[in-house]
Amino acid sequence: MFGLDHNSFLLLDAVVTIIGLILLITRFKLHPFIALIIAAGFLGLTSGMPVAQIVKAFQDGFGSVLGFVGVILALGTMLGKLLAESGGADQIARTLIRSFGKERVQWSMMLAAFLVGIPLFFEIGFILLIPLVFIVARHTGVPLVKIGIALLAGLSAIHGLVPPHPGPLLAIGIFGADIGKTILYGFIVALPAAIIAGPLYGSWIARRIPGLASPELVEQLAPSIERDNLPSFAVTLATILLPVFLMLFKSFADVILPEGHGLRAWLDLLGHPITALLLALLLALYTFGYARGFNAQSLGKLLDHSLAPTAAIILIIGAGGGFKQMLVASGVGDVIGHVAVQAQISPILLAWLVAALIRIATGSATVATITGAGIVLPVVDLMPGVNRELLVLATGAGSLILSHVNDAGFWLVKQYFNMSISETFKTWTAMETILSVAGLVFILLLSLVV
Repeated sequence: MFGLDHNSFLLLDAVVTIIGLILLITRFKLHPFIALIIAAGFLGLTSGMPVAQIVKAFQDGFGSVLGFVGVILALGTMLGKLLAESGGADQIARTLIRSFGKERVQWSMMLAAFLVGIPLFFEIGFILLIPLVFIVARHTGVPLVKIGIALLAGLSAIHGLVPPHPGPLLAIGIFGADIGKTILYGFIVALPAAIIAGPLYGSWIARRIPGLASPELVEQLAPSIERDNLPSFAVTLATILLPVFLMLFKSFADVILPEGHGLRAWLDLLGHPITALLLALLLALYTFGYARGFNAQSLGKLLDHSLAPTAAIILIIGAGGGFKQMLVASGVGDVIGHVAVQAQISPILLAWLVAALIRIATGSATVATITGAGIVLPVVDLMPGVNRELLVLATGAGSLILSHVNDAGFWLVKQYFNMSISETFKTWTAMETILSVAGLVFILLLSLVV
């Protein structure tokens, strides 16, 4: 068609489809859920797929993603809500601030976000933790941006690189990576990247853009009220890290114990992300709930209200999975994989680059992760020996780059930190880009030894 061979036409078709997806979201302000469905259908029709297979491919992709990630997101959101309402997040921040001191408060806030952000979706984590930024800035006199950028770097690094966040979990499922190794490698990469993008860059840019929150916003979100009966630091940490430890134990058991061993089977069950998060949530109902004075009725209301904001996120994730499956079913993914092999592009670099381009274009880290992993997947089969866990991390790192005006996170930071668009680019956008590039560098270094 158009004088092109089949493979060239599929590549052109994919480019046109992705450009159309970008325009639908950015130019015509169409909801990403609807835009992804339209883009998937267009790709299926124009790529020559049998009509009967188009809807089925989308349904398969949608269902396979939500059958796993939908449950994970719901459980993580409930756990995060209990963490915030019980004062557990406050306890972590206060303990770290006491340990690090006022002069190093930005380091404590990054670590607080790093820990608290484990069970939280980024936007939810931001909303729950932003009051801590205002409280700490008020009590210490440290510039708002210096504290805020450090906290945002910790949240963003965890969100993009470490399971059980939806993005890394999706990529793990697509690439067939080991979840325990991905968690371990994710922490190894995320921590130094967050240090560079957060406390180090935040301290530098705060001397030029200190930030000044509006008094009305501070009074609304961070009134001068002391909470009683906070959970202890140890209890809080044990509760939120329980799923991480269970998933790590599962991976260790898979390495140490032979297949079919009874203990390994039980550890595989307990270490499955859904089981691990469910057990952490059940523990949190006591440690963050009943032990803090909440009754069954109030806990039920908290959990019910926590799910409402996730509806749109879940639908977008599902539609992204449907679009990813259409890329695979139409043969576009195979063509891109062969091109990458012939061009001898490193799969890790390719995964980062594809996810980065989609993130810049669509403004969604999750869409970038799903779509990027779907595009790069065929490379895994054509290049044996590729480390799949590092492919997950590279896709996640690429999905963090250059947040700008098409990203909801950009506007969240601008409004809450009371900055101009230019200042938001110099703080938030620059921080995200540094985090992404630093993450790639550490992933490439890690690839030399694993």
